[in-house]
Amino acid sequence: MASPAVPPIGARLRAERVRRGVSIRGLARDIGVSASLISQIETEKSSPSVSTLYAISTALGISIEELFGPSTTEEAATEGEGEPAGAGEPADVRVVRLPAFSPAGDGALREGPAAAALLTAALTAAGTGERVGPVITPGEREVLTLDSGVTWELLGRMPHKHVEFLLITYQPGGTSSSSGLLMRHTGIEFGFVISGELTLSLGFETHKLTAGDAVSFDSSNPHAYRNESTEPAVGVWFVLERWA
Repeated sequence: MASPAVPPIGARLRAERVRRGVSIRGLARDIGVSASLISQIETEKSSPSVSTLYAISTALGISIEELFGPSTTEEAATEGEGEPAGAGEPADVRVVRLPAFSPAGDGALREGPAAAALLTAALTAAGTGERVGPVITPGEREVLTLDSGVTWELLGRMPHKHVEFLLITYQPGGTSSSSGLLMRHTGIEFGFVISGELTLSLGFETHKLTAGDAVSFDSSNPHAYRNESTEPAVGVWFVLERWA
């Protein structure tokens, strides 16, 4: 079974940029890339590198984990005859339409502390796209293909938890940064190499990672990955992001 693709991230990044009132040129200036590249990413004409994606998401305050999720209310155009999803609800209330879970009797589950457990179960059973497990089969993984031969496969998700649990593949010559520059982002990073070889540049040090090697470090330290071998490098990565 083919793995499902991730909903286009370009529109999601654009919606967040517009919401924050940031121009394309302003965002490009902030992260040190061209305005043309930002435009191409937003219109899905180009896929970002790992470092560019982290830079954009950090600048806009959106987590990588959120990029894998289903479209938000702001991104969804309309429901029915142009009625925005959740119309009439308070601005701080997210409404999830769940045909099988209707405790309020109106087909909606209102999110709040008392509904947290039910929300988790409902999202799992209702197939809304926010699958939280307990089992994710290979055919159910959401796949994000980035620039320079890097693929991320989402291995799990918990609502409202900004955690990246990913199967990462670097094809031969694949790199986290098209420009060769080191990247920095929020979070603490843990990785385990399953097969192949991966070169990690961490600050002023370089580490050769092979099957069975594990790494852990603060992601605010400048770092980059590249596959200098002739075989794909595959590993499981776990990044706990720091978000207020």
